[in-house]
Amino acid sequence: MSEPCYIGVDLGGTNVRAQALNHAGQPRGARFENSSHAQDSTEATLEAIAGTIRQAVAAAEGTVLGIGIAVPGHVDDETGIVRWAPNFGREVNGVFVSWRNVPLKQPLVDKLQLPVTMGNDANIAALGEYRYGSGNGSAKCLCMLTLGTGVGGGVVMSPYAVQGRASGPLLLIGGNCGGAELGHMVVLAGGADSTSGAYGTVEAYVGRDAIIRRAVHRIQRGYPSILRDMVEGDLSMITPLLITLAAEKGDRLARGVWEDVGQYLGTAIGTIINVFAPDVFAIGGQISKAGEYLLEPARESARNCAVPSLWEDVKIVTAELQDDAGILGAAALAAERFAVT
Repeated sequence: MSEPCYIGVDLGGTNVRAQALNHAGQPRGARFENSSHAQDSTEATLEAIAGTIRQAVAAAEGTVLGIGIAVPGHVDDETGIVRWAPNFGREVNGVFVSWRNVPLKQPLVDKLQLPVTMGNDANIAALGEYRYGSGNGSAKCLCMLTLGTGVGGGVVMSPYAVQGRASGPLLLIGGNCGGAELGHMVVLAGGADSTSGAYGTVEAYVGRDAIIRRAVHRIQRGYPSILRDMVEGDLSMITPLLITLAAEKGDRLARGVWEDVGQYLGTAIGTIINVFAPDVFAIGGQISKAGEYLLEPARESARNCAVPSLWEDVKIVTAELQDDAGILGAAALAAERFAVT
């Protein structure tokens, strides 16, 4: 048999990407990307996924043993059902109806005639970061927050991090397979609302829109900032990237926004450290590109929250994989599930 490889699939609300990789996470074929048709119909989305996988399989430089899929939602791999996916569905009488209890695994197995495993995208990204990024495949416990429009989370443990018989790495998914929603942890009771319907969550203060609102409100209150000139007065054009660029130019307002956001992020990090005692805490997603403008205040805030002896053993870093974490993590999941022993 030629070299075994696995298809990693990163399913998103806009596109679906797939690529063949070997057990070491090295590419074994071209990467393909197509529209996911997330808001057309379930069958259209299934065919988009299957079609992209077929392209990756055809280009694979090895024998494909299985497929791993990172799905944004509550995913039950054992039953093959996506219990909830807010970005997928269709409009019914003018109202968008999200996926609820949609079979995903078996229809893809039937279409592709290959075994499939799947998981929540943030969890899968954490697995990828553990295996091929800052976890280096050897961390005792890695926690990860993925910062974007929303805030996802993931926890990966080695057998060292649990008592009792175990082999690993162990990806925490909880009793109903929907666990590790770290972005919905409350950091300020009764605070700002979020997409989950809860108040005061990490996402409500660290998500993309919350960061932009913080900058816009300060500009509207008259605080001076080069951001206004950067967007030629159109404050709707402000993005986290522009806030970072302004911070790099010494803009006090921009740096103050990241300091405030970092304070909330650090509260979450410190609390998570107290629960899981990780030795690696990775911050991923597009927002993490703010770098030390975000991480420095986050570390200080986390240190104030974390148990001192737990703080001593953790390093808080920017995730190494970024855009590749989903595909790599999905391939790693497939490799652990379908590898020939």
